[in-house]
Amino acid sequence: MFSHHKVEIEWGGRPLILETGKIARQADGAVLATYGESVVLATVVSAKEPKPGFDFFPLTVNYQEKAFAAGRIPGGFFKREGRPSENETLTSRLIDRPIRPLFAEGYKNDTQVIITVVQHDLENNPDVLAMVAASAALTLSGVPFMGPIGGARVGLINGEYVLNPHVDEMPESKLDLIVAGTSDAVLMVESEAQELAEDVMLGAVMFGHRAFQPVIDAIIKLAEVAAKEPRDHQVEDLSELEGEMLKIAEADLREAYKNTDKQARYAAVDAVKAKVKEAFAPAEGEEAKWTGEQVGTVFKGLQAKIVRWNILDTGSRIDGRDLKTVRPIVSEVGILPRTHGSALFTRGETQAIAVATLGTGEDEQFVDSLTGTYKERFMLHYNFPPYSVGETGRMGSPGRREIGHGKLAWRAIHPVLPAPDQFPYTLRVVSEITESNGSSSMATVCGTSLSLMDAGVPLSSPVAGIAMGLIKEDDRFAVLSDILGDEDHLGDMDFKVAGTANGVTSLQMDIKISGITEEIMDVALSQAKDGRLHILGEMAKALSESRGELGEYAPRIEVMTIPTDKIRDVIGSGGKVIREIVEKTGAKVNIEDDGTIKIASSNAKEIEAAKKWIHSIVAEPEVGEIYQGTVVKTADFGAFVNFFGPRDGLVHISQLAPERVAKTTDVVKEGDKVYVKLMGFDERGKVRLSMKVVDQETGEEIVREKTEKSEDAE
Repeated sequence: MFSHHKVEIEWGGRPLILETGKIARQADGAVLATYGESVVLATVVSAKEPKPGFDFFPLTVNYQEKAFAAGRIPGGFFKREGRPSENETLTSRLIDRPIRPLFAEGYKNDTQVIITVVQHDLENNPDVLAMVAASAALTLSGVPFMGPIGGARVGLINGEYVLNPHVDEMPESKLDLIVAGTSDAVLMVESEAQELAEDVMLGAVMFGHRAFQPVIDAIIKLAEVAAKEPRDHQVEDLSELEGEMLKIAEADLREAYKNTDKQARYAAVDAVKAKVKEAFAPAEGEEAKWTGEQVGTVFKGLQAKIVRWNILDTGSRIDGRDLKTVRPIVSEVGILPRTHGSALFTRGETQAIAVATLGTGEDEQFVDSLTGTYKERFMLHYNFPPYSVGETGRMGSPGRREIGHGKLAWRAIHPVLPAPDQFPYTLRVVSEITESNGSSSMATVCGTSLSLMDAGVPLSSPVAGIAMGLIKEDDRFAVLSDILGDEDHLGDMDFKVAGTANGVTSLQMDIKISGITEEIMDVALSQAKDGRLHILGEMAKALSESRGELGEYAPRIEVMTIPTDKIRDVIGSGGKVIREIVEKTGAKVNIEDDGTIKIASSNAKEIEAAKKWIHSIVAEPEVGEIYQGTVVKTADFGAFVNFFGPRDGLVHISQLAPERVAKTTDVVKEGDKVYVKLMGFDERGKVRLSMKVVDQETGEEIVREKTEKSEDAE
């Protein structure tokens, strides 16, 4: 028999409701969460037995948005939701990161968390609500989850921190920060900021941590009446195996980790691993005391301990650096001269080629979201080929990691981009990671900044990024600047900070232990600032500011504005006029609803021709001005001349030439190019033109001297 339970609290000025026992009752845990009028359903199912052969926890988080949640029908031929959008992938990662460290050590049962947005009120972003719902469902499920966690979004509007700002408030905010954690500590941070100081960022993190404590209390209250019995999960005691392995491998592992070259170090560690496997392999005919999986697990833990002990005891790291030193940096720009902008950024054994491409409004990306379709003018794509780490691997569409790293770099660069009215280009940067040994996402930030400046994009300031690590044992801890790949895998924190010399533009933090304190975050932010400023100085050796003009191969875009009531004239019936402008001039023309027109071409003459054409359509002819036109029709009483865009006017037979004209075709025929002067308009508004007062060779007005007799007659 299922019972329905509900907990409701006031949170950030809106009701938060958590319900269970009514929907998805066959899942191990299911919670329907409502915030404002946004609603998500979170479910958890975990296999009853461990997955054999796995040396990691097989957790999958799937966040999905249903179009019906916002009263919309999906686009596309099939009219149904397809592959996950970028936002769905990023939100799945956002939820995965804080919950993964809280599962019991050694738990390897296949576990899936599915969160579905079933209603969106277009005011309350469902991503934080999804995180809260997932935490609640896990807490109720009985799986060994050491939660619950809470989460919150923090904005900075008019200098004040704001909890869970509405969707329409976010454009006013200088900060978009999501923080998650337990009642005691912070586990995850994701953010984009408008060059904010480190203390402001830390204040936002702690504000969010305090703000979600009532949510944790609400989840606990629901669990007290609705949680399933905890599963029996015993942490395997492998201390005996570890003690035996230490005697065999400790000295060799310490020696292996003295290799500063990554590949040499890996080869040495592999040799130690082979020695360990051989030592614990059973003799022929005997049963193994320890399984291969147990030996592998303990060896991996021993690697971590050796590295961590060395750092805490000596302050010296794997590659011989101290805690704060950044690896050698080499920055180069313009390495691909036919592209619009390019850079090669190398930091130690991590390297990225970043290439910037400038496009027009036609190149903007259309993004279909629950709040509607919008255009994105800045795209950053990150690629991580297997050769970058000396391995073979599958090549295909980007995975969650590639999408997440690309978005982190996007957030770091986005705040310093010029406004569209200042620089009306669509921008795309591709980062190809060609070597990787620690923080290729931050190398992407640096390479992207350099490639955009090389392309002539007027960034407000150069941007650099650095990855920080943490080694924490009891009360001792060490914060590491510019971490290696091994320090990332074997450490307790991955803390990435990007920004300018003026402040932070993006901060991302993932904690692999139960959380870190405000003191540790403060040290990490301060140390990261020093590292970031050092990297900016190294980047400046290649390029310190954006180039003053675009590259030779980049398109030029000029902007003009026309009255909105003239847009129809420029487009023409069925787009006939604008197509003709594009075909005849060769320039790309994009018209906005507000009358803004962007004209793009790599050829200045094409842009000028298109501008003149559009100007002739929207401008009004002026009396007394001389225009060149084309005779489009002749009649007994004169000729009709197309002289101003689509506008035609009549040259009466008496105005064709200074002398008397007997027949119109004696002077002009259809197709002739002629100069005409606009004399005015008749009583019906018809245009009156004259050819006889204009020199048809030069286009200059003929000035006739008046005789004294004619003057007296007047």
